[in-house]
Amino acid sequence: MPKLVELTNAIAEKSEQVQALYDEEDAGADHRETISGLNREIEELEKRALDAKAHEERRAENDRRLERYTRPVTGIALPNGRADADGPPPGRAGAKAIEEAVRITLGQRFVESAEWTGYLKSVAPNGQVSPSTAITSPKLVVPGGIKTLITGAGATSGGAFTVAQDSGIYEPLGRRTPSLRDIVTVRTTTSDAVEFVKMLTRVDAAAVVAEATATAGASGTKPEGGMTFERVTAVVRTIAEWVPATKRAIADAGQLRGIIDDELRADVADELNDEMLNGDGTGEHLVGLANTSGTQTQAWDTNLLTTTRKARTKVRVPGRSQATAYVLNPTDWEALDLLQDNEARYYFGGPMVLGTPRLWGLPVVEEEAQAAGAGWVGDFRKAVLWDRQETMVSVSDSHADFFIRNMVAVLAELRATFGVTRPAAFVEMDLTA
Repeated sequence: MPKLVELTNAIAEKSEQVQALYDEEDAGADHRETISGLNREIEELEKRALDAKAHEERRAENDRRLERYTRPVTGIALPNGRADADGPPPGRAGAKAIEEAVRITLGQRFVESAEWTGYLKSVAPNGQVSPSTAITSPKLVVPGGIKTLITGAGATSGGAFTVAQDSGIYEPLGRRTPSLRDIVTVRTTTSDAVEFVKMLTRVDAAAVVAEATATAGASGTKPEGGMTFERVTAVVRTIAEWVPATKRAIADAGQLRGIIDDELRADVADELNDEMLNGDGTGEHLVGLANTSGTQTQAWDTNLLTTTRKARTKVRVPGRSQATAYVLNPTDWEALDLLQDNEARYYFGGPMVLGTPRLWGLPVVEEEAQAAGAGWVGDFRKAVLWDRQETMVSVSDSHADFFIRNMVAVLAELRATFGVTRPAAFVEMDLTA
């Protein structure tokens, strides 16, 4: 136990150091490398603490087992025919004495019973059984009988000593894998808002021009182009979630804290993924790709392959960009993946082809946040995620009356914003016939 206490104290000390560095970062300092190093040390200490706790639990279980199987048992009829009120000696000697007592007592009761001796005389009067004699034994009642059968199933019998083994396996509920962050441009910001300028219109009037032939008039005049711009502000938003827990639960279940941390981090990551794609810009919501003005659309055309290919062309013309990926709901990608030609051959190689899913030369991102029946293709380098604060997990007992109830609030939160710098580089596809 001292080993576990030392590890727990070390984890607490380094966690306080990390929190102090985060506080300094809020004031403008940059301690990311130091924080990363401390977090790695904390993770290693937590693994060692879990191993130490598991070792202590196994040791305690062995102590209980030893005590259980060496406890004196009273009232056993020993081989000498007497009932020892103090029970047999502890340990293996006592267990052997019990085994011998039970075996000899039951055996003697059986072979000395009147039913058995009478039956034996009837079939073997001279001590031998004739080969032609058909033997059918009557029901024999052992004198004294077995009043209570000890079984491993009964909770009030031998089953009371059966302890299930804890495998240590924890299986969480499945969740989708956020994917948009992997294909968009990711940057950081130190402000609560980000501004960028995008071009709204452009007049491309460039042309060859003949030499002027007169000193007045339009002869030799160069064509005039034009363009308009817009300054866009993307406000940093906070995405957070918390769960209540008792201090005892976190202290007694070593892996519980890690489970809570991982689940909360995944929840806020899922929500950020949804906001990047579907945020409507109202209230505290981000303006997601689906609600960004200026994006293009591609209507259903003939079939899935034709529709998705024509949409890619729109990214190039008039979007003036190079598509980098398709974003599809898993059911729509399944429909594309199962397409076959007139000879029942899969267009995409069939089930034996391994590798990154690709459509018209571009990687396919399966995204559950994208509604089925529609999808996107575009230059996802023109969509930018600005991280103001990566996901942090903190614990406090200052919420409501948690302090006097020995409860804590485990909180995960991130701060970020999102913007599409070139909307025309994205095409929303209608994949429903």
